[in-house]
Amino acid sequence: MNIQPILYGHNKVYGMEKEEYTKKYLNLKILKSIQEYLKSDDNDHTVVFPIRVPDELIYQTLKSKGAKNADTIIHHIFKLGLSIWSEKKYNTVFGSQQSLEEFIELVKKQNNEDK
Repeated sequence: MNIQPILYGHNKVYGMEKEEYTKKYLNLKILKSIQEYLKSDDNDHTVVFPIRVPDELIYQTLKSKGAKNADTIIHHIFKLGLSIWSEKKYNTVFGSQQSLEEFIELVKKQNNEDK
């Protein structure tokens, strides 16, 4: 989904405050990228280091499973946390599937008007 917010008028976008529209739009892009990341099995994503993890988690995992498995386990833990965080973000920003769908339709409508 490669859409850009087009803001008409000074303060409103189809009756929604411009600031609220922009916030929702940016959160929609974040949630969409998380969704794509979680579905993907490739390693074609940005890597950020260092991350902080409990010492014993690393030590015991390395000791019992080896370095490659430790990386896999930590990545799995990260993905679980990301799933939980994105679900909370979704609920905070949109609250329901209907609200999300209505906002997506609003974005589509705005993009069609821009063409």
